[in-house]
Amino acid sequence: MHKLLRYGLQVFYYTLFMAVVWYFSIKPPYHQLEADQAVVTLSFTHATKLREPCRRLSQEELMKLPPNMRLSMDCKRERSPLNLELYLDDKLLTKVVLQPSGFHKDQGVSMFKSIKVKAGNHKLRIWLNDDVKVEGATYKHEQTVNIKPEQLVLIDFNAGSGGFFIN
Repeated sequence: MHKLLRYGLQVFYYTLFMAVVWYFSIKPPYHQLEADQAVVTLSFTHATKLREPCRRLSQEELMKLPPNMRLSMDCKRERSPLNLELYLDDKLLTKVVLQPSGFHKDQGVSMFKSIKVKAGNHKLRIWLNDDVKVEGATYKHEQTVNIKPEQLVLIDFNAGSGGFFIN
């Protein structure tokens, strides 16, 4: 009899626990976005330009070096920072300056940022500078987009393919 009571109480408490979990899994309702919102996401990795150009070593400089270190070109490894600005209808959504990663700042820059925006027709403008030797933007993109409610607009960047892509 004592064993039957113990099993009965276990079933009761497990059922009560599962009912509480079930209730809070559906109530209150949770929405990530309002009915008229969408998300614009910037997501890419880019190796920026070298900070300094390579230079050819003179014969005297080469002779001063040990034989195993004699390379005709001296190339510094450090890369430029990445400057990026994103505008939606001439309103600045984000402005970032990202430093290259790595011990010698010689790795690529990774960008990931999501921004909630109102749905509708918008003029999307983005510019990027990946070279400290150039004043202003090295890549620009401007496009009119029709953003639907709860849509994810992805902005990707590929320097080899010409710049920005909006999906």
